[in-house]
Amino acid sequence: MSEIVLGLPRIKSGFMRELNAVITIMARDITLFIKSPGTIIMSLAMPVVMMGMLGGSLAQNMAGGLGFDFGQFMLVGMLVNMLFMTTTVGVTSLVEDRTTDFTQEMMISPVSRYSIVIGKIFGSSFGAIVGMIGTLIVGMFMGITLSAVQLLAILALSPLMCLSAGALAMIVIGLIKSNRMANLAVTLITMPQMFLSGAIIPINNSSGFLFIISRMMPMTYCLDLARAVVYAGTPEYDSVVLFDPAVTLTVIAAITAVCLVIGTFFFARSEKNRG
Repeated sequence: MSEIVLGLPRIKSGFMRELNAVITIMARDITLFIKSPGTIIMSLAMPVVMMGMLGGSLAQNMAGGLGFDFGQFMLVGMLVNMLFMTTTVGVTSLVEDRTTDFTQEMMISPVSRYSIVIGKIFGSSFGAIVGMIGTLIVGMFMGITLSAVQLLAILALSPLMCLSAGALAMIVIGLIKSNRMANLAVTLITMPQMFLSGAIIPINNSSGFLFIISRMMPMTYCLDLARAVVYAGTPEYDSVVLFDPAVTLTVIAAITAVCLVIGTFFFARSEKNRG
């Protein structure tokens, strides 16, 4: 009993050390984002291009006969897409951190590699939240809004979605050493997901190869979960939501865990090989 009691402070101390590492790394990335006006402007301008122009064109040309409001469908999709895209791009700054040896300094610190990665992902997600604000502003100009309850529900799910996006990006970070190549690879990850996961184009009737690819994409399940909470109790629910929310949540958790383990392993190995 005494060994268990004596072990509790060590466990608590270890947890607080890991939590402090996550918060410190997250705060660093948020500070860098705030000190970069260009990045803030891009985060706010991106929704104008993605939703205002692309989404607006689709709404005018293909929204008829869908059986649900395409505007709201697109708004939810673009909110989740901004979370994924901005978080994924933000995580690639780990490659740039290699050039300043900042990652080496983090790796020799007495904290878990997972704490480093999770702190980086959550720090990158701050820009994603700014992008969501820009998306909502564009939506209001287009006459598309969500209720406060719907917005809060999406915000409550956003940490899981950002973690899912960042975990997928970590696999790329661990395998690619060049910052230029990392940015290109992340673009190749995020752009197909925007079109094939149902962010702005319904995928209810996808079949063949496109069906398989869409079901392999993490954003497909994050989008479906977001729409499940937004459309809950509405007549459009069955036309918009693909899976049972419990199944969707389980799949998201499983994909995130697998990608996080694999990505962190590759990242830690690449840093070890540099040392």
